Amino acid sequence: MKNFNISVLDLAPVKQGKTIHDTFQDSLSLANFAENLDYKRFWLAEHHNMESIASSATSVLIGFIANRTKKIRVGSGGIMLPNHSSLVIAEQFGTLESLFPGRIDLGLGRAPGTDGLTAKALGRNAATINEQFPRQILELQRYFSTENSDALVRAIPGEGLDIPLYILGSSTDSAWLAAELGLPYAFAGHFAPDQMEMAFKIYREHFEPSKYLDKPYIIACVNGIAGETSEEANFLSTTLFQAFINIIRNDRKPFPKPISDMDNIWSPMEKAMVLKMLKFSFIGDQSQIADQLKDFQEKYQVDEFMINSHIYDHQKRLSSYAIIRKAADSLSEA
Repeated sequence: MKNFNISVLDLAPVKQGKTIHDTFQDSLSLANFAENLDYKRFWLAEHHNMESIASSATSVLIGFIANRTKKIRVGSGGIMLPNHSSLVIAEQFGTLESLFPGRIDLGLGRAPGTDGLTAKALGRNAATINEQFPRQILELQRYFSTENSDALVRAIPGEGLDIPLYILGSSTDSAWLAAELGLPYAFAGHFAPDQMEMAFKIYREHFEPSKYLDKPYIIACVNGIAGETSEEANFLSTTLFQAFINIIRNDRKPFPKPISDMDNIWSPMEKAMVLKMLKFSFIGDQSQIADQLKDFQEKYQVDEFMINSHIYDHQKRLSSYAIIRKAADSLSEA
């Protein structure tokens, strides 16, 4: 079985009965905790117009987290690039890298991270996204290059800095792009599992080595909810299940407390839909998490797991990441 790194994906989840200030403090607490456990990186994801997610100003939060940590890599998982000017993102991440040298990642996605009406308010043009996204990545690479120093438009800060770019995807489209550009690839298996296997196959088979990367590098984003017992983990997981029911119902309210019986909440059709979207969710005690990680890794051979954990109680969330760390370590020691 291939060795792997583990990292944290944080959506800055807003919980019922808590404030957004509480959310940001919990994110910082989690980043400090993950750093002490030697998680590789801590990524924040751009979303908009959602009461349940507070990471809309992603670059600002990255600075907040990086400023209060010491060694863990901090970045975006991702910046939804067509929502922005390439120059502005180059300047923002150039500023972050200048403040925190060698610790900033720039993960890039093409989705809006929101609904259609909000996407329009962000200035997106859906008709040009598939052309715009690859062009903007090339623009970022140019802005970060030393060769751009003679250009009329320059990214300062940003120019000449080594800021790793990662291509994010939830379908096969970005797998082709990441392979063509020779960049690392992260797949959103935590909510869109259906095309993951094919995306990995496309990326590996069509990867073109580049000055950035000589061989494929794959990050699998998955859900992880660990407890001291399987019963505790299953109870904690009901917050995640309820959150996805709310997505299906287009109800964006903050994340709820766990409940004892999901059958009082979802219909059989909703249950089937939620479980399908959450196929790659590792739920259980340490031994069960280790078995699930092993089964996944034996099949997909990824370079890194990025764990998203929707758990209402913050201390239980920290404990979950500690248990997952132990489960991962037990596999490397076996």
